[in-house]
Amino acid sequence: MMKEKKFEFSYAWVEDCQALSEEDAALLQLARKTTKKAYAPYSQFNVACAAKLANGKTVVGSNQENASYPVGICAERALLATVGTQYTDEPIVTLAVTYHSQNGNSNRPISPCGMCRQALSEYEKRSGSPIRLLLAGMEGPVYIINTIRDLLPLAFSNEDLGSIA
Repeated sequence: MMKEKKFEFSYAWVEDCQALSEEDAALLQLARKTTKKAYAPYSQFNVACAAKLANGKTVVGSNQENASYPVGICAERALLATVGTQYTDEPIVTLAVTYHSQNGNSNRPISPCGMCRQALSEYEKRSGSPIRLLLAGMEGPVYIINTIRDLLPLAFSNEDLGSIA
């Protein structure tokens, strides 16, 4: 007999950045400022993120495209590469993700793409600490998600490879 399971998750949301704590609002504003550092001449979709690490450091990332589109790197994976290189295995406490669309509105939250969800899931597992997400546009509501696991409940992991590392 076939059985059914269901995945659900809860998240918080606020009307705008002003309703966030001072620390979260500053992190989101840093991510918004970092959209100017994105190199997105092909998609015209500047994505940026800012992470607060457990050691108190802040790191930013932005998407970087190239002429062999879509060969590029998303903001989240650019940030993870920096954190992994400079602060190996340091937990990311909060990650703010935002975007500026040059061809439309940037007034609602977006979520990391599937590849970035997988990379964030791996980093969360590797560091042994949940990554809290703030998802937003340049204005408007902000979604607050307590762990990347909520966005990728059936993540592929080292356990699937038979590895315990």
